[in-house]
Amino acid sequence: MDITGRLIKILPEVRGESARGPWVRGGFVIETEDAYPRQVAFTLFGEDRIAMVTGLPMNAQVVVTFSPESREYQERWYTDLRCIRVVPVGSAPAAAGTPVAAPAATPAPDPAPTPFASQPADSDDDLPF
Repeated sequence: MDITGRLIKILPEVRGESARGPWVRGGFVIETEDAYPRQVAFTLFGEDRIAMVTGLPMNAQVVVTFSPESREYQERWYTDLRCIRVVPVGSAPAAAGTPVAAPAATPAPDPAPTPFASQPADSDDDLPF
């Protein structure tokens, strides 16, 4: 899922140690520029993900790709918006090292197609399209 907004706050990092080793979590908040602006907080796990937002200036327009995840704890549900990628508006959304394909040429349309083409008699589909 993607959302566009203005970066308004970078949240402090939280570090810890688990059975699998050290971990770091951070986050940031954007504000959408809809008719009714919303503030949306995102979670970042790992040094590489946190580095995506540390170089961005405040009030920068960004496109955030995220994954919503929910979990239950003591019969209550909690939802996280885990950030996958953050790119400034106008930047190429392709991942580093991924070649960007040129758009394919579109063929010329058939001359004057009829809106309700006849179907073969043995067709199970009786819809005109």
